[in-house]
Amino acid sequence: MRQRNRTSPAESAAAGAAETSGESSTKKVEETELAQLRFMRPNRSAYVMLSLFGVIFYGSWGVYRYQYDNLPTPLTAEHAGKRGFSEIEALKHVKTLSGLGPHPVGSDALDLGLQYVAIAAEKIKNTSHWEVDVEVDHFHVVTGANMLHRGLFVGKSLVYADITHIVLRLSPKYSSEARENAILVSSHIDTVSTTGGAGDCSSCVAVMLELARGISQWAHGFKNSIIFLFNTGEEEGLNGAHSFMTQHPWTGTIRMAIDLEAMGVGGKSGIFQAGPHPWAIENFAMVAKYPTGQIIGQELFSSGVIKSATDFQVYKEVGGLSGLDFAYTDHTAVYHTKNDKLELLKAGSLQHLGENMLAFLLHTASSPVLAKVEELGEQENNAHEQTVYFDILGMYMVVYRQRFANMLHSSVIMQSLLIWAFSLFMGGNRAAISFLLSCLSVITTWIFSLGFSVLAAFTLSSISSSALPYISNPWLVIGLFGSPSFLGALAGQHIGFLILQMYLSHAQSKREQMLSPSVRASLVKLEAERWLFKSGILQWLFILMVGNHYTVGSSYLALVWLASPAFSYGLLEATLSPTRLPKPLKIATLLLALSGPILVSGGSIIRLLESLIGNAVRLDRNPGGTPEYLGNVIVAVIVAAVVCLTLVYLLSYIHLSGAKTSVIIAASALFVLSIAAIWSGIIPSYTEDTARLVNVVHVVDTRGNYSGKQEPISYVSLFSTTPGKLTREVEQMKQGFVCGKCETPDFVTYSVKYGCWSNDDSGSGWSELDIPTLQIIADTILENRITEVSMDTKVSRRWALGINAEEIDDFKLTGDSKELIPLGEKSSADGWHIIQFSGGKNAPSMFNLTLHWGVRNCTDKLDRQRESKHLLKLRTDVDRLTPKVERILKKLPPWCALFGKSTSPFTLSFLAGLSLPVEL
Repeated sequence: MRQRNRTSPAESAAAGAAETSGESSTKKVEETELAQLRFMRPNRSAYVMLSLFGVIFYGSWGVYRYQYDNLPTPLTAEHAGKRGFSEIEALKHVKTLSGLGPHPVGSDALDLGLQYVAIAAEKIKNTSHWEVDVEVDHFHVVTGANMLHRGLFVGKSLVYADITHIVLRLSPKYSSEARENAILVSSHIDTVSTTGGAGDCSSCVAVMLELARGISQWAHGFKNSIIFLFNTGEEEGLNGAHSFMTQHPWTGTIRMAIDLEAMGVGGKSGIFQAGPHPWAIENFAMVAKYPTGQIIGQELFSSGVIKSATDFQVYKEVGGLSGLDFAYTDHTAVYHTKNDKLELLKAGSLQHLGENMLAFLLHTASSPVLAKVEELGEQENNAHEQTVYFDILGMYMVVYRQRFANMLHSSVIMQSLLIWAFSLFMGGNRAAISFLLSCLSVITTWIFSLGFSVLAAFTLSSISSSALPYISNPWLVIGLFGSPSFLGALAGQHIGFLILQMYLSHAQSKREQMLSPSVRASLVKLEAERWLFKSGILQWLFILMVGNHYTVGSSYLALVWLASPAFSYGLLEATLSPTRLPKPLKIATLLLALSGPILVSGGSIIRLLESLIGNAVRLDRNPGGTPEYLGNVIVAVIVAAVVCLTLVYLLSYIHLSGAKTSVIIAASALFVLSIAAIWSGIIPSYTEDTARLVNVVHVVDTRGNYSGKQEPISYVSLFSTTPGKLTREVEQMKQGFVCGKCETPDFVTYSVKYGCWSNDDSGSGWSELDIPTLQIIADTILENRITEVSMDTKVSRRWALGINAEEIDDFKLTGDSKELIPLGEKSSADGWHIIQFSGGKNAPSMFNLTLHWGVRNCTDKLDRQRESKHLLKLRTDVDRLTPKVERILKKLPPWCALFGKSTSPFTLSFLAGLSLPVEL
């Protein structure tokens, strides 16, 4: 029989004590881990995160409003004094000039505009300081040819005749040296045929007249003179500036050029082109009261993203001058339409430009160091002497040379790379792989953001009858494209976040493996969150490196978005101790990181988006030539890029917050509401004030393009530079229009790919005597083939001629026995060289064209000639309303507005041509 073991009381007591101690120890460990978990859990509720969103977006909006809408108080003549600038007085000029209605070159209204400016100039002369010499010159140009070879002018020759300018020179009466060094201030009086031009550019002319009045009381102390050029012909291809620079006797004294322009109506007039020499922008930044300007606008303009040109191009390329180019950019969607009107001119707009210009001109006109033309020309091609400039809140302007920018950017790049290299070396393989995975998260963020946004663009195009349904209310873009791109960016970054978590959970250190699974999981999430934040720094570092390599002036944006978050993270989050466990990112880190970038660039980014959306109404340069969805896709891509670039830091805070679901629901709801507003028609695509751009042209075609007939065919063409079909407009007008891509006109300067036409009652309002003629008067084939063509444009003083550059190597144009375009190398575009002509009432209508065929065509190769339709194609314009066009314009929907530009036909156009093969 086995004896049972017995436990003594002492042993029982010891065992009980040990068990109690073990339970107590376990409890303490659990309490410690719970404390650690509480410490590691981010305190980011839905309320906190939504409030954070509100602070960031409201802050950006506040910066935008202060930077672009904070205008000075308009001054009366009494408050401004004899030497100051008065917006109230300047507005009188705007009201008079815009009240003339459209005043293009050759119109009676332009003659009245010139007369008004001349009278105002004479008044300035009569009331000037007695020691100031005021010279008023009525400069008439008989003929000239403008053959710029950059930008919009590739493949073109611009010919002008019978145009007049008013030129005003202010100089000290007893200083002849001052007349030898002048500052040119220029703008144009003429408008396109579709607008009275309150913004473009009666506002500029008004500012110049008021400036001249005030400066006429100061100029007796100047060391340099000031020339005010009120030119005509700008809207026809910068002809006014070209004729002045090539033919006026004062141009040899000009050392600097200032051009005033408008690409909208009112607001702050900012610098969007400066240089090439930095002297002008540096002095402007030093003395201007409300300096406004962004180099990013200059780079977008010069790159061709914004399809336009100003007189400043002539002053740089033809005159070899440096200077500044200003432009009003509010309400860009109304540019060159009936809505360019005085009512949209914000109070303070003219005062803002006037006070800035007055301070700048007084300073530079008194300066003894005004740069010479030769010095400026030497610097023109030196990229290191270009200037980086941007304003902060419209109060201060930062200006520095590109050489300094390169040094600064290179220094930041090298320091960043060294810091990253050191941290990766200290972190070993784990840090290196995490670095690569964080780069992957940036890529997935971009892919998903672009994908979601572009998908929204196609969805919008499928449900909306309008190709650009947000033009009348640009803020819809936030819901239509901002929300999807944000959700896509969040999804893409979250995928990167999960991949980082998966890797980090398998690559923990021995010390971390000693912790409980819950603590380890929390540490992994916190470390992944930090890598996402740092991925934003990596993204902007890459952009800075690329921008610095290609000498992009607006790389300062990458510098700001890199340096401020990096400093904030280093100050509040980083540690040199490798044993320190990661903690949640602080809200203060994000606020400090974004404060600098929002202050410097928040307003500019919003203004840039606003301007690009406004310009979308003119997207289709060849009407119907681009897919309807393209406008939406372009806007979607731009918005997605802004989201990925600017919200990368904010997105990293969402993944561990309690607001993820709330944020997703809010963004989705905003998108759905925006789509619903478009689909239901609650918010119209276009309004009377923000209209769709159309052209209504009565066409008389003698080219034989229709059914092979040679007799004139008359019809009215309706087309739009705003993408989208014209079905709704045609249904409302009920004028017998048929729409499609079959029978669309070629207007020489551009072709209509989609449009509408009506042949009903189109035989009146024109005569066969108005039809231009092209006639071969000689055709000789010796060593080279030379063909002489006589051209009669009849009643038209505005025409465009296309010359087939595949057949013709060179040509000469004469008019009234004067050589207008000499023989010489000619450029071409799409196989054609285009001559555009515009002139006043006394401009010639008879021309001779001498064509020099290419060597390959020395003999009459009929087979090759038959491959092409025309050797020459001609369009002549007449500013006349035929009865049919007049009825259509009366029934034109209120959300439509006529649009004009230098290449657009007038309301009556005649088409003629010379077909191949060419025979006498």
